[in-house]
Order: sequence, then C-alpha cells, then structure tokens
Amino acid sequence: MKKILSMFALVTMLGLGAISNTYAEDAMPAAEVVTTEAAPAEMPAEAAPMEAAPVAAPAEAAPVEAAAAPTPVPDKGDTAWMLVATIMVTLMVIPGLALFYGGLVRQKNMLSVLMQVFMIFSLMAVLWAIYGYSVAFTGGSPFFGGLGKAFLAGVTPESLGATFSKGVYIPEFVFVAFQLTFAAITPALIVGAFAERMKFSAMLAFMVLWFTFAYLPLAHMVWYWDGPDAITDAASLDVVVANAGWLWAKGALDFAGGTVVHINAGVAGLVGAIMVGKRIGYGKEAMTPHSLTLTMVGASLLWVGWYGFNAGSNLEANGYAALAFINTTIATAAATLAWSFTEWSLKGKPSMLGAASGAVAGLVAITPACGFVGPMGAIIIGLLVSPICYFFVAKVKYWLGYDDALDVFGIHAVGGIFGALATGVFVNPALGGAGVVDYVANGVAAYDFGAQMTAQATAVVTAIVLSGVVSFIAFKIIDVLIGLRVSEESEREGLDTSAHGERAYHS
Repeated sequence: MKKILSMFALVTMLGLGAISNTYAEDAMPAAEVVTTEAAPAEMPAEAAPMEAAPVAAPAEAAPVEAAAAPTPVPDKGDTAWMLVATIMVTLMVIPGLALFYGGLVRQKNMLSVLMQVFMIFSLMAVLWAIYGYSVAFTGGSPFFGGLGKAFLAGVTPESLGATFSKGVYIPEFVFVAFQLTFAAITPALIVGAFAERMKFSAMLAFMVLWFTFAYLPLAHMVWYWDGPDAITDAASLDVVVANAGWLWAKGALDFAGGTVVHINAGVAGLVGAIMVGKRIGYGKEAMTPHSLTLTMVGASLLWVGWYGFNAGSNLEANGYAALAFINTTIATAAATLAWSFTEWSLKGKPSMLGAASGAVAGLVAITPACGFVGPMGAIIIGLLVSPICYFFVAKVKYWLGYDDALDVFGIHAVGGIFGALATGVFVNPALGGAGVVDYVANGVAAYDFGAQMTAQATAVVTAIVLSGVVSFIAFKIIDVLIGLRVSEESEREGLDTSAHGERAYHS
C-alpha cells in the first residue's frame, strides 16, 4: 500500500512539475480574466461560451459627471439552471455510468466497476481543483494553459464567468463545478475498454497521467478563448483568435465534448484494450452481461443526465439551451430506433442491450452538434450513427481481434468522430442549422463548407493523435512501474473479491 501511495505522489508531482516548468512564465495572473467553456470564434448568438471575468473595477480618474460603470451581476435564472445541470452531469457518472458499465460485466466484477467509476470521479474532482481548471481555462499557449488559477487561486464567490452572451454572467464557481463533471466523466468512460482485468492501482495512476497530458490540453485547445465581450471589431477579433486554444482558433465546433470527451476517451480505451490484453477465455467462454436490468437503468440515467451535459453547455437558460435539449432527445430516440431495427433485420431479434447501446451512440453523436444543428439534422445524425457504430461493435472489433470489453471505442470514439464531422455539415443554416455568429457584424456568418469541414477534421485528427500517443506512453510507464494486469488467479476469481475483498451480491 505504501508503494502505491508513493507512486501516486510521484506521478502527481511529476505532472505538476512538468506543467509548472513549462508554463509558469505564461500563467495568467489570478486577477485577470478566466475563460469559461469556449466556442469557435463565431457561434450561435447567445450560445458562444465566454471567458470568465472578474467584477469590473471602477474606472480610475473618471470624470466626476460620468456615471460609474455598473458592476456585473450574475443572472439568477442562469445560475440556478447551471447548478441543476451540474448535478445532472454528476448523475450521469455516479450512478449512471457506473450502473451502465456494471450491468454489462460478469457478476464477479460488478463491484470493481462501480468502485473504479466512483474513485475516478473523486480523484478527478480533486485534481481539477488543484490544477486542472487552471491548465484548461487560463492563458498560456495555444496548446496548454497556465497555473495562474492553480488551487483555485483568485476564484471567489464574487468572481464571475461570462456566458455565451455579452454582458451575461454566472458565478465562476458554478462554471468550475460544471466543467469538473466533464473532467470526471471522461476518464471514467475509458475503464469500460479494459474492464475485468486491470490492476486498480495501475488504473488510477494511468488516469492521473492521461487527465494531465491528454484531457487538459485538448479541453484548452477546443474551448479556451477570451470570450465575446473581447470582440468589438475586426482588430479585436484577431487578438482573440491569437490568444485562443489552437483548435478554437481554427474554427472547430464542439458544443459539449465530441472531441474533448468522446473521441479522447474512446481512443484511450482502444489503446488500453490492446496493451492490457484480452480477458482470459475471450472468444472461448461466454462473457455475457450479468444484469441488463441494471444496464437499462444506467442507460436511462445517462440519457436524463445528458440534458445537463448538452443543454448545460450553453451556460444560459435560453432558446439555445432549449435547442440543445430537444436535439438531445430526438437524436437519441432516433439512434435507439436505428440500432434496434438494424439488429432486428440482421439477427432476427431486437435486444435490450442493442437499444441501450443505440441510445448511448445517439447521445455521443449529438454532443458536439446539439447547439449548432436543427432538429431535423439531429434526427438524421441519430439515424446514421447507430448503423455505423453497430458495424464497428459487431464486425470490426472481431475482425481486428481486440477485446474492447464494453465497446468504448466502437461507440464513443466512432460515434464522436461521426458527430464531430456531421456538426460541420448540419450547422449550415440552409440545412436548418443555427449557423455561427459573426461577433463583429453581430449576425450569422456565411457558411463555408470547405473551411468548416477542414476545421472539424483537424479537431478529429488532433484528438485521435493526442489521446493515442499520451495513452500509449502512460500505459508503458505504468506497466514498468506497477504492472497493468492482475494475476491470472485474481482474474479468474473476479476483481470484486481479489481487488476489493467484497461482493456485489451475496444471494
């Protein structure tokens, strides 16, 4: 146990040390503006995430007759909605994802999956407060933020985070908490790929490295910018673009995490499934889910919580939150139907597992698009993503021979890739999309298919390469220092008892 604790301390210090040495000089002072979830330079009106801003200070040496600039006041309705959305995303992870994954594994590993998801959420919450928020949402470079907000320095009940609309604010603590849940669910998604055979200590150590060097940089590249209040004319727009995350500056659209969450986690899952190796008896023994009832409950909680994930990413309770909300509903419903009918036509029977898988595929695919596309575009995305994911889950996985236990790559990575590319198509106002805002002209910018799809493809490739490389290196390091896999005896016994000394069931 001392060896494991020492390993965690070493990994954490190495991560913080690397960040500090590289970016300390560029760290944003605590008193400066802090970005909230960023959007492309041009986003739907009232839907562009915006930089968190401190309370405005009185102008120095202002003329006596001039009225003092009003102090920004958080909107109570938006604040209340974002608190609810944050709770809903937490519900997605614990218990939603935990039960969804837990029902899919064999009975002897049910408790281990619940424990892994529960502990990852807790670990990421602490790391987010220590350095994650600062690295993702402060200035530094186009690829990585700084440590100006480490330990949440400068974040107080009075500090504000602006939303997608100019002059509209929520408390910065609310934005910190909301983004914390994103940072927590993303690593938790990965464990489904190597379920039932990885060491608990190795899994936690991997998550620290992957969170630091894969999740945080991608979140910064996709979502960091100075916010719409910083854009007043063409010259100021150029400054905002120059200061923004690399992919944001290229115009990549990701409303709620298609690249940052799903492609990122899905690729890491594939690398992990390959490097940890197949489960003992894979392809020879039955490894059917032990409780599809719990899987259905978990999938339903994911669907409900996903409204906070998608509609909450608007940061305001307005029409664009409603657009993301309705798109989340109908895209998921369409994907559920598409998976079930695909399976029904090919296998002769529609299954509960297929319906749940289709729902998750639809949720994944609509995530990057939910605030950008129209309802009919959302239905098309849902109808198309399920047959694609089904093909990878039912065919490609077996052709290539990797043991992605709970189909993290086949659903999250593949669904995320499709959703990210489809966003670039259906954002087009001519196809019912909301378009992207031109903050200089205060209108909707002209749609450019070639430029938008280039930006989307760049984001997809960046997410695949970054997550793949970081995951491979992290797994290698952990394998050398701790070892990735439990013993054959422990795996046959089941991780519930061999790793945790407990059982999920006693009847």
